[in-house]
Amino acid sequence: MRKVLIITYYWPPSGGAGVQRWLKFVKYLRLYGWEPLVYTPENPEPPAFDDSLSREVPEDITVIKHPIWEPYDFYRKLIGARKDERINAGFLSEERKPGKAQKFSIWMRGNFFIPDARKFWIRPSIKFLTKYLKDHPVDAVVSTGPPHSMHMIALGVKKKTGLPWLADFRDPWTNIDFYDQLMLSGFADRKHRRMEQQVIKHADRLVTVSRNWEADFKRLGASRTEVITNGYDPADFPEIPAIKPESFTITHIGSLNRDRNPDFLWKVLGEMAETDENFSNRLRLRFVGKTDISVFESLEKYSLRKYAEKTDYLPHGEALKVSASSAVLLLLINNTPNALGIIPGKVFEYLASGRPVLCIGPPGGDSAGIIRESHAGPVVDFDDESGLKHALSGLFESYQGERERLSHDAINKYSRKSLTGDIARILNEIIKHETE
Repeated sequence: MRKVLIITYYWPPSGGAGVQRWLKFVKYLRLYGWEPLVYTPENPEPPAFDDSLSREVPEDITVIKHPIWEPYDFYRKLIGARKDERINAGFLSEERKPGKAQKFSIWMRGNFFIPDARKFWIRPSIKFLTKYLKDHPVDAVVSTGPPHSMHMIALGVKKKTGLPWLADFRDPWTNIDFYDQLMLSGFADRKHRRMEQQVIKHADRLVTVSRNWEADFKRLGASRTEVITNGYDPADFPEIPAIKPESFTITHIGSLNRDRNPDFLWKVLGEMAETDENFSNRLRLRFVGKTDISVFESLEKYSLRKYAEKTDYLPHGEALKVSASSAVLLLLINNTPNALGIIPGKVFEYLASGRPVLCIGPPGGDSAGIIRESHAGPVVDFDDESGLKHALSGLFESYQGERERLSHDAINKYSRKSLTGDIARILNEIIKHETE
C-alpha cells in the first residue's frame, strides 16, 4: 500500500468546518490503496474543539504531532480578550464591535504574520519532516489550507525531498473574501502573492472546491488543477429520524460573519411576522455556531430577536440532528467579489438532511447550481426582497403541507467515499508522472 503524508493544521479534537474534509478523506483512503500519515500541531489554537470527532479517526492511523507556537496570547492582550477566549476566524465578532485595538491587530496579522499566524511552524516543520521522512518514507505529500502555512511547509518538504505534492485549497489565498480587509502594505501584498505563486508553480497538482475558484487559480497561472468539492458522509445520517418540526424553524449552522449577514432577509421576515399572525406564531430562528454581533443587531432592528435562539457550538453529530429537525436550512453566501465560487462545506450536509434549503447568493454561483441541480430549494439573489418574500411564502406553505424529503440518490456523487476516490486518482497520477 502506498503512503501519503497529509499536512493539516485542523485535526481532531479540533472542531469546526476546517477539520471535516481531510478527516473524511483519511477515513476512506485505505479503500483506494493509500495509507495516510497525518502531520498536525501538538498544541493548536482552533476556533473550537469537538472531542466527538476523535472517534472518527481510523484505528492505527499514524498521527505525527509537533509543537507549535502561535501569537494568540499577545493578540488577546491587545484586544482585551480573556486568556481562555477562542479566536474566531474571518473577522467575526460575537460580543463587541471591532475597536481600534482589534483593527490594529488585523493590520498586524496581514502585514507581519505572512501568510498567517502559523508562520512560526514552517521552518521547524520542514526540518522535522525532512528528518522524519528519511526514516519513514512516503510516496506523496498533501497540504491543505488555510492556514496557508501548511502549503509553505509542503513546499519546503518538496524542495528537500522531491516528493510529488498535492496542494489542497479549501479556500483561496489572495482571492479570499476578507483579503482586502487585511489593510496590507504594498510589501505585504507582494509577499503574499509571491508565496502563492511559489505554491502554484511547484505543486504537482492544485485542488480546490469549486469551478469558479479553479478558474481564479488558472488566472493566477495554475495549469495543473482539479475540483473536488466538499461532501457528506452517509454514515453520519442513518440514525437521524425524519420528524416534521412543530415550528417553522429557519436554521443556520456554522460561523456567520458580518459579510454574510443578510439584512434584507431579516427585514422581509420582520414584515411577514408583523402582517401574518399565523406566520408570526410559528416562526423560529435558530443559530448554531459563532454568530457576529451584527446579526443580532439586525434582528433587534426588525423586531425579530424574540424569535431567535443561539447555540455557540455543537458536536458534529448533534448539529446534524438540528439540521434534520428544521423546517428550512439557511445557506448564506458572502456578498463579496469571490461570491460565485463560494460553496460552504455545510451545503452537502444540508442536502443530506433532506430538509428544504434557502440559498441567498448569486444565482450564477457554484452553490446556487448545486441547490438547483438537487431540487433542494429556492435561490435568491442579494437584496432581492420580492423574490425572497415569494420564496419564504412558498417554503412556509410547503411546511404547512407535506413535502417529501430529498433523496440521497440525488446527491450520491457528493459522498465522502466517492470523493476520496478522486483524491486517490490524483495521487496515483502525480506519482506516476514523477516516475515517467
